[in-house]
Amino acid sequence: MRSVTGRLMLLDTASLYFRAYFGVPDSVKAPDGTPVNAVRGLLDFIDRLVRDHRPTHLVACMDADWRPKWRVELIPTYKAHRVAEEHTGEPDAEEVPDTLAPQVPVIESVLDAIGIARVGVAHYEADDVIGTFAARAAGPVDIVTGDRDLYQLVDDGRGIRVLYPLKGVGTLQVTDEAVLREKYGVGGRGYADLALLRGDPSDGLPGVAGIGEKTAARLLAEFGDLAGIMAAVDDPEARLTPSQRRRLTEARPYVAVAPKVVRVAADVPLPDVDTALPGAPRDPAALEELAARWGLGGSLQRLLTTLGA
Repeated sequence: MRSVTGRLMLLDTASLYFRAYFGVPDSVKAPDGTPVNAVRGLLDFIDRLVRDHRPTHLVACMDADWRPKWRVELIPTYKAHRVAEEHTGEPDAEEVPDTLAPQVPVIESVLDAIGIARVGVAHYEADDVIGTFAARAAGPVDIVTGDRDLYQLVDDGRGIRVLYPLKGVGTLQVTDEAVLREKYGVGGRGYADLALLRGDPSDGLPGVAGIGEKTAARLLAEFGDLAGIMAAVDDPEARLTPSQRRRLTEARPYVAVAPKVVRVAADVPLPDVDTALPGAPRDPAALEELAARWGLGGSLQRLLTTLGA
């Protein structure tokens, strides 16, 4: 990966095109009648993000594997409820709305023709790609995602923040450590431990029975981190209620493996890509053909004007 010293924006692309799909009417269609609401909505999102936040570098991070086997082997329930079809030797198929699935290859082709870096790495989720880019960046980083899991990457000292869409991308919660402490009682470093203890039904993570968000935050404030909490379980003098001590003891097998599942990887083998924001399309001919075939109209033109400014 080339060194990035300017402002790097990392898109959790699937999170954003899902939001675009549900936020833009499916009456937005290509000339042949195919819905392109996710395609056009994502282009509008990127246009607004670039105009409002002025990144010098931009990467559309992809899920090459939305449910990596190495995570499933540790916690079999991980995202299990979202599996549409199990596959052997390749990623399982995720439940995706029928009219969204055909739009994803179009999104990929359009981003490639524009020249926006698009990175997915086999056996890893987009979160892991984002975590690795963020770990290696020399300058400030804006992570755009509707997934709170990535709050764990927030780091005021390194200028890493999460832009969390509240309504479209016109209304974003700029999430720094002050926001996390106010909402959850922890900073970025503590958020993964909080999520691990509390659990997350949307990802099939059971958490520790009886330990909700507020209790998890109190335990982390008292004992520092997950390791400190588990050390306290073995310390009869530690200030744990009998119920907390029992529940944490029972949860030891889960707590032993969950950190690797919950924490975003920072060592993904990234390809060597040019992440600089393009000022003009990489492949104008291909882009013109895509624009005509899929009726990308004003959404594409606005983005190209913004990139060229």
